[in-house]
Amino acid sequence: MTAIEVLSGQLRERIAGNRTGARPAIWKRFLLSIAVPAGAFLLWQAAVSFGLSSGRLVPPPSRIIAALWQLAGNGELYRHVASTCLRVLFGFLAGAAAGVVVGTLTGFFTTARALVDPSLQALRAIPSIAWVPLFILWFGIFETSKVMLIATGVFFPVYLGLSTALLSVDRKIVEVGRIFRLSGLELARRILFPAVLPALIVALRAGLGLGWMFVVAAEFMGASEGLGYLLVDGQQLGKPDQIVAAIIIFAIIGKLSDGLIVSISAPLVAWQDNYKKGGT
Repeated sequence: MTAIEVLSGQLRERIAGNRTGARPAIWKRFLLSIAVPAGAFLLWQAAVSFGLSSGRLVPPPSRIIAALWQLAGNGELYRHVASTCLRVLFGFLAGAAAGVVVGTLTGFFTTARALVDPSLQALRAIPSIAWVPLFILWFGIFETSKVMLIATGVFFPVYLGLSTALLSVDRKIVEVGRIFRLSGLELARRILFPAVLPALIVALRAGLGLGWMFVVAAEFMGASEGLGYLLVDGQQLGKPDQIVAAIIIFAIIGKLSDGLIVSISAPLVAWQDNYKKGGT
């Protein structure tokens, strides 16, 4: 047996060991992540079951599960979830793209920052609900106004995160690139982009979170389907179990979408040598 074969066999054994060791760690993290909400649900269910609370305004988990089961049984749940997810997807893509473009311009060019940034900072302070009547006048009550409202919510954190990250890049590493005579494109690709990437990922996650918040305001604009519609319908018909069920679905798909961004971006920032990698 050659040395190469021995090394390859040891490498395969190490990879297999890492995989088997990673599975319990994944399950441990998952169980820890659901411990708090699961414990709260069990306590509230017990409080209602033993008569400590009526559960009329804040329904117990058993009623919430029954409401979800009913919505899933007649197919309404999937329709509402799909409608909301599509609106957030299109709004997120539009808002994130605009935020990256404008944030790059204001981060790179002083004149663009002086012209645009003060106005955008003022617009950023406007509450989401204040845009609703204006967007209805501009785009109507159909899908365009809803997507534009979500895109507005996503735009500002992405813009602010990227612009601030570009302004915060260490001048010394840029000087190193100039010493090696990197062109403007190579400087951006090899130095600036890796330097701002962690901040951009955080900004995208923050923008996505605001996108899920803005979709509720968007679906208040005469929507006939979506999780926001379920909230309004539950409020008008006096169904707190439906309202809480919609809120829980928001939380679940919001967490899943945030985890998707983290998973996709993890290989891009694997070069970071943070203290967690040191085993502390």
